[in-house]
Amino acid sequence: MNVKEIDMTSGNKLFKSMCLFIAPLMFTGILQLLYTASDLIICGLFGPSNSTAAISETNPLVNLIVNTFLGLATGSNVLMAQCYGANDRQRGERVVCTSMAMSLVLGVAVGVFGAVCSKYFLIWMQTPDDIIDFSAEYLAIYFIGVPFTMIYNFGSSLLRAVGDTRKPFYFLTASGIINVLLNLLFVIVFRLGVAGVAICTSISQFCAAAMVIVYMLKKRNSFFSFKLHKIRFYAKETGEITKIGLPAGIQSFIFSLSNLMIMSSINSLGTEVLGGNGASSSLEGFVYTAMESCAQGAMTFASANYGARNKANIVRVMRYALILIVIVWAVLSAIILLLARQLLGLYVSTEAAANAGLQRLFAILLTYFLCGFMDTFAYCLRAIGYSLLPAIVSAVGACGFRLIWVFFIFPIPFFNNLLWLALSYPISWVITGTVQAVCFFALYGRLRFDKYAENPRAESTLHREERA
Repeated sequence: MNVKEIDMTSGNKLFKSMCLFIAPLMFTGILQLLYTASDLIICGLFGPSNSTAAISETNPLVNLIVNTFLGLATGSNVLMAQCYGANDRQRGERVVCTSMAMSLVLGVAVGVFGAVCSKYFLIWMQTPDDIIDFSAEYLAIYFIGVPFTMIYNFGSSLLRAVGDTRKPFYFLTASGIINVLLNLLFVIVFRLGVAGVAICTSISQFCAAAMVIVYMLKKRNSFFSFKLHKIRFYAKETGEITKIGLPAGIQSFIFSLSNLMIMSSINSLGTEVLGGNGASSSLEGFVYTAMESCAQGAMTFASANYGARNKANIVRVMRYALILIVIVWAVLSAIILLLARQLLGLYVSTEAAANAGLQRLFAILLTYFLCGFMDTFAYCLRAIGYSLLPAIVSAVGACGFRLIWVFFIFPIPFFNNLLWLALSYPISWVITGTVQAVCFFALYGRLRFDKYAENPRAESTLHREERA
């Protein structure tokens, strides 16, 4: 094992290893949000009027198009971690080459599709007339950088799968500093406004992708090797990555679609509410990203222990992740809520927008740990080989409920405001998280790792037949 890689299968060091793994992952996610926040703040302070609302309007659409395909990076992470846990270097190399081929092809396809179709989506979302041109301009430039986003995310997911979370953090730190400095130059000096922010984002995405590729090519004496001439779609690995990652991508698509519908409803409340909602959403993102890092860490560790056939460690990993989620939720939510008015003031300048942001912040943050629990159970299900089930549960439990809320509850005059719209989230987390937990424990109980090395899921069936 490389000294920079973390042991993910030793039970007596599991909690310490998870903390060492999750901390850089958490800082990486928070760093990404800081760069996004800097886009909003710099453009809001020095750019045209309604710049914050224009950029915020694009977030659900970007998530819908980009995150759907980034779900396949989840498949790469799970499969690579299983290879790592099983010490299967040859298969790991094929996973790496297939993943990078997939990132390049998907990145180009998503970038072209987003650049061509984003304006039509904005019209469908009923984007206010005073910001739609800014939003369309931002998206057209943003999608140029999507291929680099795909390459970085697939590459970093492979590094995380073998316990290396520090290097992706370093790469993102460097690219983020570039992003902030260019933002100041393009927005304040060159006066390019929303377009300048989008250009800076694309440049920083290119830098992050370049750094992760160069590092992977230079990586020696590691679990896997990466060579450009070996990049291709290996049939078996492509199928396995797709089998694990596609349901995650579909789940992300459905979640993003429900959020897109909610954004359409928020648009009907006016630009001030839209700006406050975007500011609140940006602040909430710091808590979500910290919790999501714990859930992703649980998936990687559980996948490695699944590959190493350590059943007891899988549930330990899940338990430790839930503890860490409660800790980071409590600390970050308390800080944000105590400083809510001042933090919102960095994004928006009007009292109406700040009040709207406060409504959403309190509705979401007080119960946000439920979202972290829901994600952890879903990720652990994927780690033990069940990827379609959590996607179905999330689609029905979370997204289905929110759409019912938008179409049937929100139009009622008493509920026709941002507060009640935001409250649909915690209710959906309770419903979905409960079902995900029941599914995980039921399927975890069926795992048997005693004789059959090739297919642990099939093994449980054979074991039951022997006992019968």
